[in-house]
Order: sequence, then C-alpha cells, then structure tokens
Amino acid sequence: MIETDADRRHAAKMARRKEVQDAEVASKTILSKGLLMVNTGPGKGKSTAAFGLVLRALGHGWRVGVVQFIKGAWATGERTALERFADQIEWRTMGEGFTWETQDRARDIAAAEQAWAAVQELMANPTIRLLVLDELNIALRYDYLPLEPVVAALADRRGDLNIVVTGRNAKPELIAIADLVTEMSLVKHHFAAGVRAQAGIEF
Repeated sequence: MIETDADRRHAAKMARRKEVQDAEVASKTILSKGLLMVNTGPGKGKSTAAFGLVLRALGHGWRVGVVQFIKGAWATGERTALERFADQIEWRTMGEGFTWETQDRARDIAAAEQAWAAVQELMANPTIRLLVLDELNIALRYDYLPLEPVVAALADRRGDLNIVVTGRNAKPELIAIADLVTEMSLVKHHFAAGVRAQAGIEF
C-alpha cells in the first residue's frame, strides 16, 4: 500500500488531535459522580434518549427506575422491551394522559403528586443507580408540583444516583443544578406533513 502525502498529513493531524484529546481526558480528576441530566427542547427524542441510556445502564448490570409523569398507561415499545429486564427495573407509569386529554387540573395535580411520591421512594432505594423522570418538566411547567422542593430533592440526591429528567420547557432552576443539559431542536417533523404517530417510532 503506497502512502501518499495526503495520508501522511492526515496521520500527523490525527496524532496532534490525539495528543490534545489525551491531555483533556487526563485533566479530569473526578472518576465517578452521580449526574443530573436534563433532556429538553421542542424537538423529538427526549424520552427516546433517556431510554437509550436505560438500556446502556442495564447492560452494565445496574438497577434502574422509571417514573412517567403525564403519560398514561398506554402500551409503548420501550416498556414492552424493558419488561424483559424485570429483575433490574422498577417501572411506574403514574400519569393519566397528556394534559389536553385529561382537561382536569385537580386530577393532573393528584397524579403528579403520586408520581413524585414514587420518585422519592426510588431515590431512597440504594440499589437504584439510574432514575428516569419522564415528562417531569411538563408537571413543573404547569405547576402540578411545587418547584422549590423538587429542585432541592434532586440537588440533594445521593452521590451515586444518576437522574434523567425529560420534557419540554425545563425550568431555569432545574437547568442551573443539572450536570448535563441537552436541548433537542426541531428542524423537521413528519407530523407536519400529515403522518400520524406510529408504533415503533413514536411509541
């Protein structure tokens, strides 16, 4: 195989890049920390990303908790798939459906309060390493839960507990205490072209 000038330039460039990257990694001194992660924004994929992280955690033998705010007990592909890991996962679907479906604020508040009680129970369980709070941002947006004690509890989580919060319109107070915030942006969505939600894609 003949090495060209372009090959040599590429190899030298990658060697310099590796040196920079290795130095960057070496500068990080915290080896392990329970993280608070927030997936927010108007784009699709916030919960999907969280469930991808669940799958990764399960692959490492972690025990995982999932508490779904807002979303009702309708069948989803991720729940069906993850039920195969029943010995590793605690799944609580606590909502009664999207806010425009229930049209009953008192019921939505009661459901959110029950879901938050489940969160506190799972946070206190020392075997849980990852906890997904699906659509908690929506419950906070509509004031179904008081913001201050929720933020305080998340900030005061134990050191080895990782938490992922999903939903649009994350509160600034939550973003401020998070270790990682990802905002999903909406560039294009098939729903606008008349395509309904599909099994295997949306649920």
